[in-house]
Amino acid sequence: MMQIPLWPHIAALPPLLGVALAFALPLLSLVIKERRVWECYAVASTFVLFVLCSSVFYVQFFISATPTVYAFGGWPPPVGIVYEVDKLNALLGLLVSGVVFLATVYSVRYMEKDDGVEWYYTLLLGFEAGMLGCLFTGDFFNLFVMLEVMSVSAYGLVAFRRDSHEAVEAAVKYAIIGSLATTLYFIAVAFGYGSFGTLNMADLAAKTSTSIVFPVTGGTPSHSGWVLGAGVFLALMFWAFAMKAAIAPNHFWLPDAHPAAPSPISALLSGLMVKVSLYVIIRFTFTLFGGAVALSLTLNSLHIIALVLGSASALIGAFMLMVQRDIKRLIAYGTILNVGYITMGLGISLMPGTTLTGLTAAVFHIINHAVAKALLFLCAGAFIHAVGARNLDDLAGVGKQMPWTAAAFTIGALALSGIPPLNCFMSKLLLLQAFLEAGWVAPVIAIIILTSALSLLGYLKVVYNVYMRSPATDISNIKEAPASMLIPMLILATLCIVLGITAPLVVDKVVEPAVLSAVDLQGYVEAAQNFASVLYGGGAP
Repeated sequence: MMQIPLWPHIAALPPLLGVALAFALPLLSLVIKERRVWECYAVASTFVLFVLCSSVFYVQFFISATPTVYAFGGWPPPVGIVYEVDKLNALLGLLVSGVVFLATVYSVRYMEKDDGVEWYYTLLLGFEAGMLGCLFTGDFFNLFVMLEVMSVSAYGLVAFRRDSHEAVEAAVKYAIIGSLATTLYFIAVAFGYGSFGTLNMADLAAKTSTSIVFPVTGGTPSHSGWVLGAGVFLALMFWAFAMKAAIAPNHFWLPDAHPAAPSPISALLSGLMVKVSLYVIIRFTFTLFGGAVALSLTLNSLHIIALVLGSASALIGAFMLMVQRDIKRLIAYGTILNVGYITMGLGISLMPGTTLTGLTAAVFHIINHAVAKALLFLCAGAFIHAVGARNLDDLAGVGKQMPWTAAAFTIGALALSGIPPLNCFMSKLLLLQAFLEAGWVAPVIAIIILTSALSLLGYLKVVYNVYMRSPATDISNIKEAPASMLIPMLILATLCIVLGITAPLVVDKVVEPAVLSAVDLQGYVEAAQNFASVLYGGGAP
């Protein structure tokens, strides 16, 4: 019998436990009609998931030298569904679970005037489970399943305040675009399975790039059509997740969906969900197909497409951010801007003959933007919770009544604008270095500097309104945000400073190892093949 160490089970627990906890909450609410119990349940549940993801991160970075594979039901790959966790998805799992926990703590007071919060927390737990499942899965059909779990939960959360016309309209738009994206990916899965006869990610990578042969499905397909099928798979996959990540020209749904959601959910949608989609693009283009010589034309085309669309996203996001008067729409356009930076980093690293500096910058900016963007949405939510309005004119002077919230917002705004020594400045600097190394100097540097300057002006407009302008109405009764809302904001603001000051250490000890694991095709394939060897009658891996 195959003996599996305890901790691989822990690697599989976060998504499974998240789903179980989400389904259990409505049942609990039928028995216990106490709001405080539901809130404590949600906070405790997200804390447990954070602890589990922290354990996965610790083991993957400090104990295990290889990716961890967990085979559901004891069925090894490529027959069964597996989770495969390396340093990259362990790092992003820690990021997702940590920010979700802070947003849940924040939600307790933020949602105090809303009814039906048991369903809010149910969807929130389902949303987290879906994101973690997308990160940890090693099966590209199971990725489709977890993508649906994540997406359906997100649609419900956007429409949670269903008495608002804006929320319902935004959720319908979001659902239509999201469903189109998942349908495109489902078609991509059909092409992938038709070309390779497998749904396992490592097995797919082995067939395109290595001499490793998995049992049952065999080696590289003998028919020549697999190259065309794989190219179609890559193209559809990229387009589907470009829609999910709001990469231009597929960005148009985001400025409606993210502001319409409750502010803690806006923080998760902009800070985390779009990053999960970017992770999937990284996993397929760098890990699974990174060594596929036969697909070099497709990968080279994606390099150009990513650079063009990333640049367009940055420019559109920056210019649209400048003209907004709704604080949440302003912050949402900032997400499109920063997704553009990340996509540009991926594009330059896909360029033949380049180093991994662009990918390192992209992964570091994924972390930095998630922290700073979650901070801005939580601060904006505190202002809205106190004033009851989102327009900058209505928020005039509120910063004087809420100095800690305003200070945290200023830190997040300066970070996202690229002001040193805050965290986003460091990842933008790394991105500039990547383009200097590749010889793409003038146009790209101009785009990064111009868009950073425009975003600074846009964010300073908010700071000016909340600090400097005289209030339009009497705001003397407005007080600072309660502690359960303020503490998550201060933690995120502190992280913006710490990640900036310690950037060289973080990049060296955390980001670069994660990037190296992302491009370690051989290690990723061998870890799964060790489990697959059981089908040959071998021993435990």
